[in-house]
Amino acid sequence: MPLYDYHCSACQADFELLVRSSTVPTCPHCGSVTALERCVSLTAPQGTSKATIAAGRQAAAREGHFSHYSKAERAKLRG
Repeated sequence: MPLYDYHCSACQADFELLVRSSTVPTCPHCGSVTALERCVSLTAPQGTSKATIAAGRQAAAREGHFSHYSKAERAKLRG
């Protein structure tokens, strides 16, 4: 099931929908079916790679993973 970006020209809303082949997309804001325009989606997450790495390290720290520790810190924890 592909995820598509849409723009509704009736209410000027931008949104994305997970669309099956049998599904007719409708605007979640105004309910329009005929005023939808499928847009080109972004292929990569927005932001810099430094921000992506920092977010991954923060998530790892919250989940208790050791990937955000340096090699020296990991050696102290194991030993």
